[in-house]
Amino acid sequence: MRQTWRWFGPKDLVSIDDMLQAGVEGVVTALHHVPTGTVWTPEDIAQRQAELAVMRDGAPSSLKWEVVESLPVSEDIKRQTGEWKAHIANWKTSMRNLRAAGIEVICYNFMPILDWTRTDLAYRLANGATCMRYDAIDFAAFDLFLLERRGAADSYAPEVLEAARARFAGMTEARKEELAGNVVFGLPGAAERMSMQDVKTHLAHYDNIPAERLRAHLVDFLAEVAPVAQDIGMRLCCHPDDPPFPLLGLPRVMSTEADYRAVMDAVDVPANGITLCTGSLGARADNDLPGMMARLGDRVHFLHLRNVALEDRALGGSFHEAAHLEGNTDMVAMIAAILAEEDRRKAAGRADWQIPMRPDHGQDILDDLKRKAQPGYPAIGRLKGLAELRGIMTALAHPSVRAAQ
Repeated sequence: MRQTWRWFGPKDLVSIDDMLQAGVEGVVTALHHVPTGTVWTPEDIAQRQAELAVMRDGAPSSLKWEVVESLPVSEDIKRQTGEWKAHIANWKTSMRNLRAAGIEVICYNFMPILDWTRTDLAYRLANGATCMRYDAIDFAAFDLFLLERRGAADSYAPEVLEAARARFAGMTEARKEELAGNVVFGLPGAAERMSMQDVKTHLAHYDNIPAERLRAHLVDFLAEVAPVAQDIGMRLCCHPDDPPFPLLGLPRVMSTEADYRAVMDAVDVPANGITLCTGSLGARADNDLPGMMARLGDRVHFLHLRNVALEDRALGGSFHEAAHLEGNTDMVAMIAAILAEEDRRKAAGRADWQIPMRPDHGQDILDDLKRKAQPGYPAIGRLKGLAELRGIMTALAHPSVRAAQ
């Protein structure tokens, strides 16, 4: 497992020096300033690589850009509207430019509109740490009474409707504003600019796109880009829905093992692969994550390792982001399945036998609480998670443990 770290560019409050001191081996980043649908130029790619190459004092960092997260897939591509064909052509060009720069892995997602959804970005835990949280009742209150989405009441059970009505009635104006901002934060680049009417307008574009049609559009997209990736030695890996259940009436197509299997079978080339995110997929109690790794591992090109604590095991229930070894996912079993897959690849002579992973998200602890980095991406909380994961990896890979297996 190759230990990597997500970095949001020069404005990230977690620095190159911080990454080095965390002991990471490579960097996961993207060109967040480039508008979706346009080409990532060789010059922009080289600039980001140059930014990664030096520490604050100008000394070489030795860190390299190893995984792209994400090369965005436009809403036009997802809906097959407007400039979608031109956007696919530009995506291919960007992919070729990235490969020419020595990068081999691209993580992307196919979630309509929202990249992720939480109701709290700094939920306080009993020990004083904060984390991101999805509260099902708060989300229903947002949908029903802040967004006032047409047909929203049909999406919820009667008891949830009543609970959301009572919750909303007790909310202060400040909490209502905070809740709306937290949910909208998952709209890429739009957290401070998007009104409720803007959200409704975006949602309306998916009124006539059920899950089956969105999946067909994903397969069409992959049929175009995956063969090119295969030819040039690039690996593509789709991130799961976050959370992995329907929200706001939007279709979801990458939430379960069956979803991934269908898409892998539809475009059956090795380059068409998976970002196995234990946090996103772990928000469904029916997802068997070590089993998914064992059964789909041949196509897992990238790993996000984090944990969630399910507060309600029913589909669509509340959850919060737990410490890496404290949630509902058995991380020891998960890492054992990953190492077994790497052993299989190495025995088969695969050049990509080592799978890049990153400690995904983290709780804000210690000085993180003052630093206020990107939600979910604190320095110390992720370092703690990486240290815990590294300990499991080291123990399971130790010769004495291997000999006893």
